[in-house]
Amino acid sequence: MKNFTRTDLFLSLCGLNCGLCPMLLGGHCGGCGNGNQSCKIARCSLEQPERVEYCFQCGKFPCEKYEGMDEYDSFITHRNRLSDLRRAKEMGSAAYRREQEERRGILDRLLAQYNDGRRKTLYCLGVNLLPLKRLRDILERLEADPALTGASRKEKARSASDLFQTTAEECKIELRLRKKT
Repeated sequence: MKNFTRTDLFLSLCGLNCGLCPMLLGGHCGGCGNGNQSCKIARCSLEQPERVEYCFQCGKFPCEKYEGMDEYDSFITHRNRLSDLRRAKEMGSAAYRREQEERRGILDRLLAQYNDGRRKTLYCLGVNLLPLKRLRDILERLEADPALTGASRKEKARSASDLFQTTAEECKIELRLRKKT
């Protein structure tokens, strides 16, 4: 969108955790404000008397633009946008970014060591939706598992995937993108 740029690619204006998106990771998206199509929330930001970096900085947040917006996902989950923006407001955007950077570090390690070429979306969803403590536990368990020493990439991916699914079930979180049918 013309005249709309962003420097923070971890948390978008509208609350997507773009730093954890498979499209951004794959180099297929420059993130919000970097050549993407028109966006009603970006347009709204440009129309404000004072530019806001995140919607939570606007006095009208959350506004009608968020109604029904999170019913379906795109390449990244939309499920927690409002709660993530509220959390970033509460803890401060710098602290939220540090947390997202830790999540991204976990995601990078998973993709480098436990991906058989078929798990990127699962890991991106899991790292987005699962509590950070649970993500740390998953990684710790994977790295401490003697059965994975010398295991094939496929076996490591299966173990990681099983841990993600089990943890998600315990947390009552579905690790699937919600697509329009």
